Amino acid sequence: MSNTTSGSGHAHRCRIVVDTCADLTPEIAASLDVDILGFPYILDGVEHTDDIWTSITPAEFYDQIRSGVKASTSAISIGRYLEYFTQCAEEGTPTVYLCFTSALSSSYDSAVTASEQVRAQYPDFELYVVDNALPCACGELLALEAVRQRAAGLSAKQLAAWADEAKTYVHGYFTLDSLDSLAAGGRIPPAAAQLSSKLDIKPELSFDLAGSLSLIGVNRGRKKALKSLIKSFKENYVLDPTMPMTIVSADAEKDADWVEAAVRKEEGCANVTIIRGAVGPTIGAHVGPGMVALIFWGRNRAEKISLTDRIAKKVRGSSEG
Repeated sequence: MSNTTSGSGHAHRCRIVVDTCADLTPEIAASLDVDILGFPYILDGVEHTDDIWTSITPAEFYDQIRSGVKASTSAISIGRYLEYFTQCAEEGTPTVYLCFTSALSSSYDSAVTASEQVRAQYPDFELYVVDNALPCACGELLALEAVRQRAAGLSAKQLAAWADEAKTYVHGYFTLDSLDSLAAGGRIPPAAAQLSSKLDIKPELSFDLAGSLSLIGVNRGRKKALKSLIKSFKENYVLDPTMPMTIVSADAEKDADWVEAAVRKEEGCANVTIIRGAVGPTIGAHVGPGMVALIFWGRNRAEKISLTDRIAKKVRGSSEG
């Protein structure tokens, strides 16, 4: 069995895997020794594999959607996961896959099914599939910190447990230019999208503990929507200058610039690392052009859950035990 090591190559070496929904650029992924699995997306009836803007630019992709071209996505197949996990097993390095939220895609279930089959064939192989419960580039922040924890010596098993705990400290707040793409993908009723465009209503969205999208506010006009992102940031951010944050947009760089400038004005944030990125085709197909997201580490979201969520969590815990 070849035990190839890249990166540090010490005893705790493990492979970290994400998918294209994390919006981690291939350059950053390569420099940090992270593997990326590509989601399939369909543009104008033709299937592509999301390669995070290697074969198409954000402007080209979003201009097509603006002109009325239909974009959709499908989950990563069990077959693709089997093929990839089998390669990992043959190579032998313990592997942790931080998978896109199961609340928005069936990929997690497929990955779990594939991982069980591969582990049955390779009983000594360590393979952990973690539901990151995070939409879009929120997964990038989790992956970047996972890399740091790996370097600090966490084993694959410890890393999977760490990611499961850490994910509730990642916050993401985003606004969309219109609700058309969400309506087209069946995520919201078409009537709601039509009404919001008539009234110039811009939603502010976040996500719950399961990783489902949640509407947390509506604003009249774009400027108010961007300001509401900053308000959410101030309410939830916990200053740690060592932790980067991310601002991504779906071909809306000027608005992303505005958000970055506003964040930098907040106390202690003048020199914090802000990673800028473009929302990839997989997520872009659902949100459409104009999305702006602000993503950062903050207080534990699990501590602010409602009474009914707490009851559900308790029920789940006792039924699993």
